[in-house]
Amino acid sequence: MQHNKDGELKLFNQFGLFSLFITLTCNCLYAQSFADFKRVQVESFSKFRDKKDSEFNKYLQAQWKEYNAYISPPMYQKPKPKVVPALSQKTPQNVGPNLVINIKPSVVKALTSPVKKLKGYDATFTFFGIFLGFDFDKGMKNAKFYPRRQKGIINFFSVMAASDYDNLLYNIKVTCKHMNLNDWGIYLLVDKLSHTLFSTPDDAKLFSWFIFNKLGYRVKVALGADKHVVLLHEIKGKMYSTPNYTFDGKKFYVISEYNKSNIGDIYTYSQDYPDATKALDFELKTLPILEKNLQTKTVSFREYGKVYSASYRYNQNLIDFMNSYPQVDYKVFFNAPLEYETYKDIAGDIKQYTDNKKASEALNFVLRFVQKAFKYERDNAQFGREKVMFAQETLCYDKSDCEDRAVLYARLVKDLFGISVVGVKYKDHMSTALHVPMRGDSVKVSGQRYVLADPTYVNASLGQSIPKYKSIIPDSFVYVK
Repeated sequence: MQHNKDGELKLFNQFGLFSLFITLTCNCLYAQSFADFKRVQVESFSKFRDKKDSEFNKYLQAQWKEYNAYISPPMYQKPKPKVVPALSQKTPQNVGPNLVINIKPSVVKALTSPVKKLKGYDATFTFFGIFLGFDFDKGMKNAKFYPRRQKGIINFFSVMAASDYDNLLYNIKVTCKHMNLNDWGIYLLVDKLSHTLFSTPDDAKLFSWFIFNKLGYRVKVALGADKHVVLLHEIKGKMYSTPNYTFDGKKFYVISEYNKSNIGDIYTYSQDYPDATKALDFELKTLPILEKNLQTKTVSFREYGKVYSASYRYNQNLIDFMNSYPQVDYKVFFNAPLEYETYKDIAGDIKQYTDNKKASEALNFVLRFVQKAFKYERDNAQFGREKVMFAQETLCYDKSDCEDRAVLYARLVKDLFGISVVGVKYKDHMSTALHVPMRGDSVKVSGQRYVLADPTYVNASLGQSIPKYKSIIPDSFVYVK
């Protein structure tokens, strides 16, 4: 019995010594790790490569202020109609000159891979079907959001500012130019790269912040009430259903929180990074050059007992890119072009039905196509949220609502016939109007008469609007370039 007690005592003593050894070792390792961390910070601070970074770092150390959030309202204050009425079919009078569709040649270059090594990149990922690889200064991996307060953000910035970031910035710029990315595409690329390099969301956001500032974009970071990093972008125009904060009259949006709950008050600085003056522009004047993943879709509709059909190709990678868009100004969606393969195919099919027809007949045919080839469905029922679709997207989905159809019809009228067209926005509905000398319901746009054409009002022809909107003045117009 005594032996067991002695044995237990010896074992206890050995275990106690072992525990003490582990504790001391861990403390030493922690001290060493913390010392290394502090050394990295000190070295980084003394090795800023850009004078602007040294000045900005000093500003970051000043007292941060609290800012209140504002949630931008949704696009529609009133819900869109659940069911849209249909008009009894009636043959309209055909008027105007004969129209002919001239299919435009392609001016878009095909994607050719730049000269790059095939492997050995520090960071690789697939971006809408394209394999991308980037090398980065190993010192960047030392950047950590620690401690979890203002000082941690300053520490992260100090390490990044001391790193050799020029080569990475150059490769990002070359890639974006090669892929013809607009600002939203650049945002998605930097976001994907950030989450590839850093496993924690806070570090990824801080990396994005640094890169965007270096690319000239006006971007800020802040601390939320939960001590997590908040990334703020100034954008050109409006972004709906998104938390935003105002600095010197400029709105900065938390893009990652689009259509989500309010994140509340934040703590941050007001001064911009030197020479970072660009606001994120969602405009899509030309399409990104993405890997081809061509799909084919066929749609049809019946008119006076005859079936009309159209088949067209589309790139699924482009649809995925467009699907990533948040709700921004309508002009972004109305003025984005169709992919050339889609345009060429659909123009060819419509051409056989409309060439040498009177203007009213040709325009009404395209109107019937949009009204009848796609089922009506509100966004919440189809997507679980409000979503405006580009014309390219509407052609690829079986269902769409009033604004999607308005975008599509406006795009087709502009591309096929070159006729001036506008989007017509009501509180709970979207239609279109054409600048043509025809009779019927109309609106005044910049002092000129535009004839209404409603792509949602089934069987309605040019000049026929839904009765409830006949006496309502539109909220606004969307000009189509």
